[in-house]
Amino acid sequence: MAPPVGLPPGAPPPPPGPGVQPPFAAPPTDGTRRRRWLALGLAGAAVLIVCVGGIFGIGALLVFGGQMVVDQSRAAVTEYLTAIEDEDYEAAYAKLCTQLQRRTGEAEFARSFDRQPKISSFTVLDPVIDADITVPASVSYADGTRETRRFLVDQDSSTGEFLVCGETG
Repeated sequence: MAPPVGLPPGAPPPPPGPGVQPPFAAPPTDGTRRRRWLALGLAGAAVLIVCVGGIFGIGALLVFGGQMVVDQSRAAVTEYLTAIEDEDYEAAYAKLCTQLQRRTGEAEFARSFDRQPKISSFTVLDPVIDADITVPASVSYADGTRETRRFLVDQDSSTGEFLVCGETG
């Protein structure tokens, strides 16, 4: 018997009959590439969204953190001057940082205002933030004088509260 046409010599003949299955089926190619590219595109979009969100979050943290320092330092000086204006020296003393409280007792602090004119009004201005935080305030006194005072403000490391730590020239 002669080998069928198109087969190399010594090759086994094809199995007989219609509908014969080859020994290994070829893998389907109807959409695997499309699904793969879709998955890669969606994964890339997700990475891009996470990265942009992270950058936006860090920027917002810096902006809002800086604004918090401005607001809290102004609030500390406002509370301090309000207490002095109301002659509530105990409350004003509580708004001083620990270093100032160690140097000056509460009674001595209260007596120091006996020699000064009474505050009639004040306006706290925007702080200057360099190595230190300096908060200027325009202060009007009952005797008609007016001056700009500059308060040093620092954050208490244990409580996070902003406190007045003295005045600059």
